[in-house]
Amino acid sequence: MGLTFFVSCKKTPAKRVASFESMGTMVFVQPALYVSEVKEVFTLTEAEMSEWKSESPLSKINRSAGITSVECSELLVAGVAESLSVAELTNGAFDPTWACMWDIWDFNTSIVPDKQEINSRLPLVDWNKVEVRGNSVFLQKEGMLLGLGGIAKGIALDNARDSLVSNGIDDFMLQCGGQILAHGKERVVGIRNPDGVPHAIIGKVAIKNQSISTSGNYEKYFVLDAVRYHHILDPRTGYPATGMKSVTVITENAALGDALSTALFVMGTEKGMQF
Repeated sequence: MGLTFFVSCKKTPAKRVASFESMGTMVFVQPALYVSEVKEVFTLTEAEMSEWKSESPLSKINRSAGITSVECSELLVAGVAESLSVAELTNGAFDPTWACMWDIWDFNTSIVPDKQEINSRLPLVDWNKVEVRGNSVFLQKEGMLLGLGGIAKGIALDNARDSLVSNGIDDFMLQCGGQILAHGKERVVGIRNPDGVPHAIIGKVAIKNQSISTSGNYEKYFVLDAVRYHHILDPRTGYPATGMKSVTVITENAALGDALSTALFVMGTEKGMQF
């Protein structure tokens, strides 16, 4: 995920911002007094949807691949279903079963995985082989893995917004990684220049009751033989997607924007703009 960051709030004086860590990044809440409600939502979402926590329900689904279905909470079932809906919408450019590749790409090193190893795992990348029936989830093939990292932050933002609104709170801004959700008054956010230093912006966008999500090739990567290998993998090839530096999407639904910024990055300029 790339960086999108808060610039200003029109007609409203700046209010103190609170933050906490969740899902491997920092979450910022403005006004600060709503941070406890937002943190509660993010904590629950991470506990259910983290593929990195061995005790999480999602990890149980992955351990049961090819063996049995797993009964899940309403939150997790909805998250898996939403990820599959975007996979269908994008014809697999977004695919939550990419996760079977996660342990062979290490962007803290400068080592490209063995081509044979990548090719051997490609048959396990197929969102059509994920079954959601009632409150259970089943991965049809042993070795398959579900990873919701490309949509879980957006789901948490949507649920945090709904929680705040249901409590009568009508003006706030939430930021998680490269995604911002603004509700109430209009906010202006900056989009990072993918060729610039971390806080250099390439443009500004005003949003109101919307989410803006940016995915870029400059967060986790290494360069080898003049080729940049970054963390946004094309699920159809097992290699980092090529041809793009950064994609920004504005949506009303944060989960959709979270997933689409990744999917459009994979699609490339021509197909992405057509989409």
